[in-house]
Amino acid sequence: MIKRVFVEKKKQYNVTAEKLLGDLRLQLGVKCDDLRIFLRYDVEGMSDTDFEKAVVSVFSEPPVDDVYYDIGSFCIGAQVLTVEYLPGQYDQRADSAMQCAQLLTMTARPLIRCAMVYVLFGLDKSGLDAVKKYLINPVESREGSMRIPETLVFNEEYTVTDETIYGFIEKSVTELKIYYDGFGFAMNFDDLLFVQSYFRKIGRNPTMTELKVIDTYWSDHCRHTTFLTQLNSINIVNGPDELKRAYDNYKKLFSQLYVGRNDKYECLMDIATIAARYAKKQGYLDNLDESDEINACSVKVSVDIDGVPQDWLIMFKNETHNHPTEIEPFGGAATCLGGAIRDPLSGRAYVYQAMRVTGAADPRESYAGTIKGKLPQRVITKTAAAGFSSYGNQIGLATGIVSEMYADGYKAKRLETGYVIGAAPADNVVRKKPQKGDVVVLLGGATGRDGCGGATGSSKAHTVDSVGKCGAEVQKGNAPEERKLQRLFRNPDASRLII
Repeated sequence: MIKRVFVEKKKQYNVTAEKLLGDLRLQLGVKCDDLRIFLRYDVEGMSDTDFEKAVVSVFSEPPVDDVYYDIGSFCIGAQVLTVEYLPGQYDQRADSAMQCAQLLTMTARPLIRCAMVYVLFGLDKSGLDAVKKYLINPVESREGSMRIPETLVFNEEYTVTDETIYGFIEKSVTELKIYYDGFGFAMNFDDLLFVQSYFRKIGRNPTMTELKVIDTYWSDHCRHTTFLTQLNSINIVNGPDELKRAYDNYKKLFSQLYVGRNDKYECLMDIATIAARYAKKQGYLDNLDESDEINACSVKVSVDIDGVPQDWLIMFKNETHNHPTEIEPFGGAATCLGGAIRDPLSGRAYVYQAMRVTGAADPRESYAGTIKGKLPQRVITKTAAAGFSSYGNQIGLATGIVSEMYADGYKAKRLETGYVIGAAPADNVVRKKPQKGDVVVLLGGATGRDGCGGATGSSKAHTVDSVGKCGAEVQKGNAPEERKLQRLFRNPDASRLII
């Protein structure tokens, strides 16, 4: 039996409703006399007694919240909009509520689903349609129903994908193009032709999993394919003098550092990293920690700990999440930070400080100026800021610099970058190579519907329809789980078990 409760902030604390009402009037230009926002919890697997305990300790805070078991009387004469996550999409509020309810009862964890219910007064049908587009991001959410479901158990049908693609190596160019168009690859068609030629040489057809893995690791998100593309001819037109001088300096360093290296070529990745290569050749990077682990840059330092020198590793990492933040601002910006943390964390470092640099078009732009198929700049800007701060606050990370640049070019594609620094005692980091028989442990939290290929969306060409089809291509971060790992790796006994 499903139990349902609605939670609303008391009027003096209902800042969210007041801000949204202002946004609807100013940004959408709709006539709306008033609105109320209810957070809805559906619960399955709790006794009546435990549910009543959870209502006042998990689902609400009595000093600031009002609780209702039915809001039908509040909806008379109003438009009602229910917004819920897509099935299988990770919902941190619901996940946290389930954990808290289990801690409260010390019994089996119940199933909980959440939704936001907006009750809007004085709104006509056309105004409601505009509000739906403003509040529902089809990448992650949908319009829900007020009907109480029979069960909260989510039964998603999975198809077996590790099957051989029979006839793959025999396909003609035309046939392969038809297959390519129906698959949703991140790689381009010429890449798939190359893959086909490889499997022809080894004399067998690939499996679906092999194609998925190749497509994932060939993508910009993993391999930085665009950054590694060979630059054959660069012509700087009407650019600043500093840009031309920088490129000329790069070509000079290239000719010095790669004498006799036929495997090196000009590319954006080399432009970005050549200064460090030059500094290393000049002997300035003698404290660089070099190993097979290259998830984050690591340098060796000696730290004074209560008068005793100790060897430590300082690790740096930055991450771009432009596309994920463009289509799902909260999760995209949150996992920009979470992804940057993940890499020094994999080096057993404790990440303690961050920096955020972003770029957007004018967030004051009216809703009518939004490019078709994109979210409004105001929504992206505000929601992304909330996502980054939410993740940082939950993991306990200080962010020293938060800077956003505004330019019309960022309307085509947002800039979302996160930077972190972490540290670990050198003795906690064991440098060994994996051996046959080693144990592989996969740990973390459920992240949603992404799965194999979940990172490839940033490498695809997108259209006005993409925002409704990319729900499985934005990873959802789980800050509390990553915080647990941060704390676990501070334990030397745990850290030294990791190869």
